[in-house]
Amino acid sequence: MMKKMFATVLVALALGSTTATAASIGIGAFGGASIPIVNDLSSNGSQFGVRVPVNLVPLLTVEPFFATSSLGNVEETFGPTTFERDGGKNTGFGANVLFTFGTGVQFFPFAGIGSYKIERDGSEDITDIGYNFGLGIGFSPIPKIGVNARGEFNMVTTDETSQKFANITLGASYSLVSMP
Repeated sequence: MMKKMFATVLVALALGSTTATAASIGIGAFGGASIPIVNDLSSNGSQFGVRVPVNLVPLLTVEPFFATSSLGNVEETFGPTTFERDGGKNTGFGANVLFTFGTGVQFFPFAGIGSYKIERDGSEDITDIGYNFGLGIGFSPIPKIGVNARGEFNMVTTDETSQKFANITLGASYSLVSMP
């Protein structure tokens, strides 16, 4: 019984000491590719945006974001006529939760939710909820600067279906504020 209580106290002290480390708030930018999945309305395009990582405890970061993608045009053929269809633009804002593991090189699975708007010439705009999840790897080459690469799956729900995208991004962030 005493051994269990001692072990419990040690674990509590260890967890308490890790949560006493500094919280931080930063700002970051990212860019990369957005690849439509099972979607013949668009082709590959570019994506960029900003993130505001708020590190609450060593393993947990909440990250509000704004992202926009310019998707590539596609060619459609109806009978003898071929025309080019606008690939559209996907804009979103929301928040991710990152679960960070490691000290020098960090791995972080993440998941998030946001509000997305898909605009395409000749079609009605779609504004709806979207979900994303993925995996990232990052490191800090110098204090206060972080660099990361991410692979992400993004799904925007639409009426009775969804539009899906695979995003691959590179980003950098700067730690603005650290609190003890």
